[in-house]
Parts: sequence; structure tokens; C-alpha cells
Amino acid sequence: MKFRVPLFDGNRCKWIHVINTKRRGDQPQNAQFCAFRVPVPICRAKPRSSRGVEYSCTINRCIIILPRRVRRKFRLTRFFYRGTWRPWSAVAKRISSNDRRELLLSFYGPVSLLFLLSMWAAGLVLGFACLYRSLEIPIKMEDGGTGFLTYLYFSGSTFFTLGLGDVLARSWTGRLLTVLEAGMGLGFLAIVIGYLPVLYQAFSRRELNISLLDARAGSPSTAAELLRRHFDGDEFVELSAFLREWERWAAELLESHLSYPVLAYYRSQHTNQSWLGALTTILDATTLVMVGIDGTPAHQAQLTFAIARHAVADLSHVFNTKPQSPPKDRLPPEELGRMRSNLGRNGIFLQDGDAAVQKLNTLRRMYEPYVHALSEYLLMPLPSWEVALRSADNWQTSAWERIAHL
Repeated sequence: MKFRVPLFDGNRCKWIHVINTKRRGDQPQNAQFCAFRVPVPICRAKPRSSRGVEYSCTINRCIIILPRRVRRKFRLTRFFYRGTWRPWSAVAKRISSNDRRELLLSFYGPVSLLFLLSMWAAGLVLGFACLYRSLEIPIKMEDGGTGFLTYLYFSGSTFFTLGLGDVLARSWTGRLLTVLEAGMGLGFLAIVIGYLPVLYQAFSRRELNISLLDARAGSPSTAAELLRRHFDGDEFVELSAFLREWERWAAELLESHLSYPVLAYYRSQHTNQSWLGALTTILDATTLVMVGIDGTPAHQAQLTFAIARHAVADLSHVFNTKPQSPPKDRLPPEELGRMRSNLGRNGIFLQDGDAAVQKLNTLRRMYEPYVHALSEYLLMPLPSWEVALRSADNWQTSAWERIAHL
């Protein structure tokens, strides 16, 4: 691939960065890695004008690892998670203790990732072993064995670059495949080393805002409590900045969980918190603001609602969870009236009337079927609109001392 790049800093050739951002398909599933990176360019200088020197640079090779959406009929990772999550969640449903159930569910994300990486490696080893066997590659073994297990051992030793020397390929075809498999093994190791930090950094960024939500909306978080804690008696304090920050958080959640769906199985540190519960709380709170509350940033609430709803809709598509309305209304008329009265006693007045109720129900229908479907699939309970009995926040509790009521 050739580029003609004008340079204006003497006779030094600048680097040219090429990134392929084309996406195939519209179904975000696994993260496929494609290779790019700018390499050593071959340059020849030809003076063209007094302004600089034009170089004709030939890009030889690219090596950047990029996650991208893929759409195929057969997706090994998809079958792996569908085949393992269902029995795992079925066992978890049988556990009556909430703490023990959450403990079991919290193991699934990290454990499944380790098994997935092991499955990828085992698949490559098995594939090369079948290739050696089908081509009848002559190999030299100390005990003289030539069965499939010998080829499997040879493939594993080559992939993990053990270098024991007890089994060797005796033909040039076998040696060529040996070099190819050894290189693929090293490349697989490099991808894993680069893959895990990115994954855990995305998880850490997600959990940061969820932890901050504890003091701002309670534990578990609710929309009414969020509004109440941002109201100082006269006006809402920093509510617009808060919603703007959560707009960015929802966008990062959408991007990271589309590229790495396994992050959805990683659960929060506290059993009464979850990324789905936090996202639902933000949707509930922005819905109330959009319905009508004096002094609230309605425009910013619309922007935050839009990206949050986009996130739950796309993630519902990723996990193939068909949207379905909750069997029990999350906000029946009597609870809505009680919440309106409680907010009114704190100086927060929610718009009343048939038009307001209709708008509220319309907005709820835009996201509640999606969050309910994800809740049923991931076994993450949804928060209520308002807590019936206030409990201590996570920051007020400790395993070493009694609750400090402040």
C-alpha cells in the first residue's frame, strides 16, 4: 500500500499510521483482533518544491490489535457462554441465601474467561494436530510412536514452544508448519497479555461510578433518593454535572461491553450494587426529570436518557434477551402517588396530571422491557423507584464496627 506524504521537517521521514476501522455486520458479539501497525517505511526523497520534500513510502506491515464487531453463523465464544452460563445460573437460582448466590455468580466472569482462553489454546493445538495427521507428516519420536496422540503431543509442544527435542518433524512441510504453529503460539500469548489489562481497566472504570453512586443515590440506588440527595432545599446542586458524567459513563459502558461482552458477567463488589441496577436508576431519574420537575436540567436529562437507553437496547441484542415487560409493575399508581408525596415534602414537585402520567409511562416502555430481560438473564435485580424502608448506605457499614448513623 503506497502513500505520498509531504514532509516539512528536513530529510527525516515521518511515520504514517494506518488504522482499519471498517466494521462488518451489525451484531456485536465477540472481539475479533485484526493486525495493524506502522512498520518500517521504505522511502525515497524527491524534491518537488521549496516548501518541503515529498516521499513515496511503502507500508510493509501493520500490527495494531483492534477489537471489532463480527457476524458469523458459527461463533465459538457465543456457544461457550451459552453452554456454560445456563447451568451456572440454574445452580445459582437454587441457592436461597442471597450472599452465597451472589458469591457463586461473581466467580463466573473470571473463571469463564480463563476457561475461554484455555479453550482457544486447546482448539489451536488440536487443529494443528489434525493437520499433521491428515498430511501424514513424518515425525521422529524417541519411543517410535506415530499415532494421533503423538501428533497431539507434538502440536502441544510446538505451540507452547517447550523445545524438549524429543519429537521432531522430518520433512520440510512439517518443519514449515512447526514454525507457523510456534509463531502462532507466541502471538496468542502476546494477545492474552495485552487483552487482560484492557479488560480489567474497563471493569475498573465501570465500577468507579457505581461506587460513587452509593453516597449520591443510596444502596441500593433509587431515582427518588438520587433526586432527594441532590436537592438542598432551594435548588438542585450539581445535578446537571452529575447527569453529564453518567452520560459519558453509559457511552463507555456501551463501547466496552459491545467489544467485550464478558464484562457483563463481572459483578460489583457489593451485593446490593450492579451495573444494570445503576443504569436503571439513571434511566428512572432522567425519566422523572423529563416528565417535569422545576429546576432540573431537562435537556441534559434527555441526552443521558438517550445514551443509557441505547446501551440497554444494544446489550439486550448482544445477549439475545428478547424485551419483555415485567410481570409486576415497577411503579403502580399508588406507589407513584406515594413517591410524589414524599418528594413534595422535601420541596421537589413532580408534574401531575394525565398528560404527565402518560408521558411517564411512554418513557418507561422505552427501556423497562430491555432492563427486565437483562435482569432475568444475568440474575441482577432491578432497583425500585423509591425505597419503602430506608437502610444504611454501604459507606456507613463496616465488618469491624456497628453502623454509624450520621
